[in-house]
Amino acid sequence: MINKVCVISLGTVGLPTAEYIYSHGFEVYGYDIRPKRSCKFRITTNWNDIPHDDIDIYVITVSTGWDHINNVPDLSALYDVCSNIARAKKALISIESTVPIGTCRSIANKYGFKLVVHVPHRYWSGDPINRGVKQLRVFGALNEESKKIGLDFYKRLEIPLFVVSNIEIAEMCKVLENAYRFTQIAFAEEAKMICDALGLNFEEVRKACNTKWNIDILEAREGIGGHCLPKDIRYMIYHAKQVSIDAHLLQAAVTADEIYKRCIKKKADAHV
Repeated sequence: MINKVCVISLGTVGLPTAEYIYSHGFEVYGYDIRPKRSCKFRITTNWNDIPHDDIDIYVITVSTGWDHINNVPDLSALYDVCSNIARAKKALISIESTVPIGTCRSIANKYGFKLVVHVPHRYWSGDPINRGVKQLRVFGALNEESKKIGLDFYKRLEIPLFVVSNIEIAEMCKVLENAYRFTQIAFAEEAKMICDALGLNFEEVRKACNTKWNIDILEAREGIGGHCLPKDIRYMIYHAKQVSIDAHLLQAAVTADEIYKRCIKKKADAHV
């Protein structure tokens, strides 16, 4: 049975995740390269301070990125973490970070991990009560033993799960849902630019459209920012290219957002 948990990376998602796990009676160790504080459990910046031989599960919440120079996913932080825990052959590895398809299995093969699950977070800091650690999440496992142990752990955490047949589907779900959200916003941005050029109030048009039962056009604000959506739509485009698909729609959404941001900047500069 899992009793000792090490949560790696204590940022926006990792710290509340560690605190939530602690609140459910687990012995928790937190690790981050930057000093963090918690009155609830032990946190260290020294990897050797963690009793690795006794850890039952590593929960990984490190940020993944996009290498804009080489146009490829940047998974350096994730691989650095996994190389550090490579000797933990008996521990369950739960990767909650968003990763490209094939990453979890590749990591398992590279470092000899036998027990790996992927339970991508859906954390939103704007509403940590309803959209925090405890919400319905997708669960994929490397094998049946990983599945059994992982399901038991998340059941004890009272986190509802949608279990999929393999770990790659869980990876795809998180990337795809963020890419979908990106395209929804980009559609609204482009629609606003068209409405503005025609002298029409986009907000009024949007609200009128949304009176139809199957329409929900989003707001167009200041362009698509943050870390996740811009990165994850690029993951989807990257995968499409790997299988010789041009992903015209996804690429067009990225372009539309870039044009929209330039349009906003031009208007802002004109009012200076």
